[in-house]
Amino acid sequence: MTALKKYARLEATGLWRSGAEDQRREVIVSFGDATLVIKDMNDRALAHWSLAAVERANPGERPALYHPDGDPDETLELTEGEAEMIEAIETLRRAISRARPRPGRLRLASTLVIVGLLLALLLFWLPGALRDHTLRLVPPAKRAEIGGALLERIERLSGPRCADPGGTAALGLLSLRLKAGRLAILPDLTRDSLHLPGGLILLDRAVLEDFEEPDVAAGYIRAEQTRRAARDPLRDLLRWSGPWQNLRLLTTGDLAPEALDAYAAHLATAPRPPADTTALLERFSKAALRSTPYAYGRDITGESTLPLIEGDPMAGKLTEPLLSDANWLRLQNICGG
Repeated sequence: MTALKKYARLEATGLWRSGAEDQRREVIVSFGDATLVIKDMNDRALAHWSLAAVERANPGERPALYHPDGDPDETLELTEGEAEMIEAIETLRRAISRARPRPGRLRLASTLVIVGLLLALLLFWLPGALRDHTLRLVPPAKRAEIGGALLERIERLSGPRCADPGGTAALGLLSLRLKAGRLAILPDLTRDSLHLPGGLILLDRAVLEDFEEPDVAAGYIRAEQTRRAARDPLRDLLRWSGPWQNLRLLTTGDLAPEALDAYAAHLATAPRPPADTTALLERFSKAALRSTPYAYGRDITGESTLPLIEGDPMAGKLTEPLLSDANWLRLQNICGG
């Protein structure tokens, strides 16, 4: 983009926050490869916003307030003194807006141009490089949206997620204790646990109902967190669905419904690599959580999970209960008993 080259060396200072509850901090703003780059005062990157997804919350007003599309809680404020940067961002936003397809007589021509660009990208970019580029640009809100779409499709196979109010409240307490983010319990998941893009972890109801303590379920959650840290679930989705879906996500912000349908079915049955034992034990240790109950939950003989038993970081130590007995009973009945 010619306009982007013009502003390649432009920098400005601003106030940025990553969420509604976070403090604003002074940052340096510059332009990258089709992105708005936000760095701290030590030149460490804090965020990359796709220029195509930059939205202005207060058009025509100063100071200018920007946020990524779909995530209004993350904001960047540029004061009147940074007028050159504000004008540059607005110029690029207008250029991107003009380049987007418009309904009408030019629709066919625009479609042909886009197809040509997509073919050129496919020919000249290696699939891995294209995938890496896409992953850098997909914001957390879009990852969560993709994860939610996959969950809806998995629910068609497993039944809708369990939602007893008391059990849901207890599940929230377990999530807070383990810093696990979004959790969902499904009545017939076909496997013990699973994780999806956007920080969503799924558990089968048997992980709760078949054991006398919540430590087993906590172990499955820790295992999914370990897998997620080792392999980005969105990367796995893009690798499995192929370059055309990668290009579609990069250019339109969406994946084809049929691709999501097929990948959800794949997740329900495909074998997965085990979580790395060393990394998993480190997570048990940080949470002051016993690994032995999880090990026997996976294999009642303990033969295949012996390293988790022998390496239990809490062996012989007193540990805090994960949940009260009352909340554990509520969680066990989240699917209605």
